[in-house]
Amino acid sequence: MASGSDRNPIIIGGLPSQVPDFDPEETQEWLDSLDAAVDERGRERARYLMLRLIERAREKRVAVPEMRSTDYVNTIPTRAEPFFPGNEEIERKILNATRWNAAVMVSRAQRPGIGVGGHIATFASSASLYDVGFNHFFRGKDEGDGGDQVFFQGHASPGIYARAYMLDRLSEQNLDAFRQEKSKAPYGLSSYPHPRLMPDFWEFPTVSMGLGPIGAIYQARMNRYMHARGIADTSKSHVWAFLGDGEMDEPESLGQLTIAAREGLDNLTFVVNCNLQRLDGPVRGNGKVIQELESVFRGAGWNVIKLIWDRTWDPLLAQDRDGTLVNKMNTTPDGQFQTYATESGAYIRDHFFGDDQRLRAMVEGMTDDQILHLGRGGHDHRKIYAAFKAAVEHTGQPTVILAKTVKGWTLGPNFEGRNATHQMKKLTVDDLKRFRDRLHLPISDKELDSGAPPYYHPGRDSEEIQYMHDRRKGLGGYVPTRVVRAQPLQLPDDKTYATVKKGSGQQSIATTMAFVRLLKDLMRDKEIGKRFVLIAPDEYRTFGMDSFFPSAKIYNPLGQQYESVDRELLLAYKESPTGQMLHDGISEAGCTASLIAAGSAYATHGEPLIPVYVFYSMFGFQRTGDQFWQMADQLARGFVLGATAGRTTLTGEGLQHADGHSQLLASTNPGCVAYDPAFGFEIAHIVKDGLRRMYGPDSEDVFYYLTVYNEPILHPAEPENVDVEGILKGVHRFSEGTSGSIPAQILASGVAVPWAVEAQRILAEEWNVRADVWSATSWNELRREAVEVERHNLLHPEEEQRVPYVTRKFSGAQGPFVAVSDWMRSVPDQIARWVPGPYQSLGADGFGFADTRGAARRFFHIDAQSVVLAVLTELAKQGKVDRSALKQAIDRYQLLDVASADPGAAGGDA
Repeated sequence: MASGSDRNPIIIGGLPSQVPDFDPEETQEWLDSLDAAVDERGRERARYLMLRLIERAREKRVAVPEMRSTDYVNTIPTRAEPFFPGNEEIERKILNATRWNAAVMVSRAQRPGIGVGGHIATFASSASLYDVGFNHFFRGKDEGDGGDQVFFQGHASPGIYARAYMLDRLSEQNLDAFRQEKSKAPYGLSSYPHPRLMPDFWEFPTVSMGLGPIGAIYQARMNRYMHARGIADTSKSHVWAFLGDGEMDEPESLGQLTIAAREGLDNLTFVVNCNLQRLDGPVRGNGKVIQELESVFRGAGWNVIKLIWDRTWDPLLAQDRDGTLVNKMNTTPDGQFQTYATESGAYIRDHFFGDDQRLRAMVEGMTDDQILHLGRGGHDHRKIYAAFKAAVEHTGQPTVILAKTVKGWTLGPNFEGRNATHQMKKLTVDDLKRFRDRLHLPISDKELDSGAPPYYHPGRDSEEIQYMHDRRKGLGGYVPTRVVRAQPLQLPDDKTYATVKKGSGQQSIATTMAFVRLLKDLMRDKEIGKRFVLIAPDEYRTFGMDSFFPSAKIYNPLGQQYESVDRELLLAYKESPTGQMLHDGISEAGCTASLIAAGSAYATHGEPLIPVYVFYSMFGFQRTGDQFWQMADQLARGFVLGATAGRTTLTGEGLQHADGHSQLLASTNPGCVAYDPAFGFEIAHIVKDGLRRMYGPDSEDVFYYLTVYNEPILHPAEPENVDVEGILKGVHRFSEGTSGSIPAQILASGVAVPWAVEAQRILAEEWNVRADVWSATSWNELRREAVEVERHNLLHPEEEQRVPYVTRKFSGAQGPFVAVSDWMRSVPDQIARWVPGPYQSLGADGFGFADTRGAARRFFHIDAQSVVLAVLTELAKQGKVDRSALKQAIDRYQLLDVASADPGAAGGDA
């Protein structure tokens, strides 16, 4: 067998797709021999013979393909390229104008006094890829369906704006307001694709690199899911994701490729713009990123189309009788190809072709200028069209197109292929003149010398513009466009919420189970039941949701082709092509991508879905927080359930499962409405209001985050005069103190409310303190409202000053105020400044650990006895109790001895 040094270090193996066959008769004899072996001896014998041949070939040091990658040539040979249906001359003119306007827009944004930046080089490299898509493939929404879903590469946004300008979708005033969204409102354009900032234009936020690829995969899957369940006809929709080769280093970019292959998502195409360059340098200077990506995608089960060389290479490849040119292509690393992109034709002749007489002979009849213009496939419209057409016609697999380009293409020698090109924002006058000449645009030197470079528009009646409009009309409308066609849902009446409002009687249940009981009733509703999309990362049983298996079933496009090991059980695991539950495996990132795709279906396809994503709360905002920002940016809606919440409630699992901070992280997301309910009746009102706000007549672009726990408690029935407004705004009085003469207030949330109630009892019976207990259902919403009130007062001093809700709510309550929760103190401290009285908080600050619930709560001093001490301490500060009571309480309750605490309810594991 060949040693490592004898084997090609770059090419892994593959079929010679574009290498000519110079002895087809001999080739046919070999193929006939294989056919005969299969026909006469069977496939297994033929397989054995092939493996022996491979073994012997390696013994003879013959490079044998391993089928993980192919030669460094185009997958589609010239002879197999389809007819190009467009007018290439007109399309070239369109593209040249678009290139110019994109670059000028960014350059003008760098004018003195503005200097907001922008990126030129990414679109310059990928412009042809987009242009072919716009002219021939991307379907719009005018036919009434969702059209195609296109995930545009974030840094290419200037080119998309420039094209929209050509089509009169944006004005020159818009382009001059690039990255000036407030100061130039309403004309401002966002830096990158941001649906929240431009909700009628962009559909998908993509500039947080890596989230576009995973989002596209799960969007394609959601399309199939919706079609399978009869919610929307998505059979014509194709998902396109335009990505960068450097972006593929992000774990999210490649981490979920297998699900796309496993489910046969042939409605999905990745287009990876392989300009071989990251933000600061080469992607794989010593290697070949296209070959590497081909191996990864092919190994994951994708159809791979390599688009490496433009048509100028075809005559040279046709001469390559012994594979010398292909071998040179195979063995030249990316870093060297980048150097060739910046050098002269003479340099390329000497360094690429010059080290082999056979290569030198191939280009003897070519001038240095012709050699210089041997181009990359990602800039050739005809070859791009061939690749795109092959991708959309391929069945059974998702497709990736690996398109080789030059970063900064056409921008001139100061930009093309340079390591610093990503950071270069402005073209000099000389750059502009070279650029103009390269694009053959009718712009005079005087226009370029006299100030800001002008935009170029060929005229509304020009053949270029009419061609653009005709192409988009034929493809169903303009792209990108975001349209909201969904109608408000008919929401359930109060009867649906009645069961959970009754409480749990004598049965102790966790708030997770209270939510699941409510969800089961909601899913029975004839109007909205089918629109719920259940999502969990391999933890349905943990959350008590295995009861949904028999009825809702788990979505699998292949159904269930095996006998389930638990088939005889009542709650057997059941898969179905029309299943309602998404079981995405142990992938919070994948689940969150499903959540986003489902939560934005009301806009993407005009059909509202109600995703309910349930997960370990520690693995939500902490692990996939960037995706929750993506969710908010995409204006997605739905319910996010941080189950097994709290720093001490799941404490048997230890530090990495102990969430005491996700509520704080949630507070930073403006699109997130976060609650920490304690009881079933609170959950009922929160969910009901969430459905109204997200899916009712005046729908809002928010999503709900509820933290629920795994600790069983008795749930009281809803009080007769329940304070619904307080529950929804963030705080209501749950238990009014009836004994004791010294007033105090205890605020608690979630699982801590029972501790507060116990502290209330101890204070009354042992310390003559009459404490009211308040359930703070949302510290975050209380703060958010108070901040908005302060902002209004700041800007409207002449008006009557408003008072925050939390201040008004406690206006008649006699302090001090002590807040407690299973979160770090920063969570309840959010409202401290607006509470009208002395305020103290208790929290689980620090790292979690494994122990009993009681011991953990005693350690953090958030248990009932610690709350008692905190209330007494605040009263002592006011002179209402003697300070000696504090030491008495510490000794009486052994607060310095963690082991003395009641262990609490069992069940601290998952």
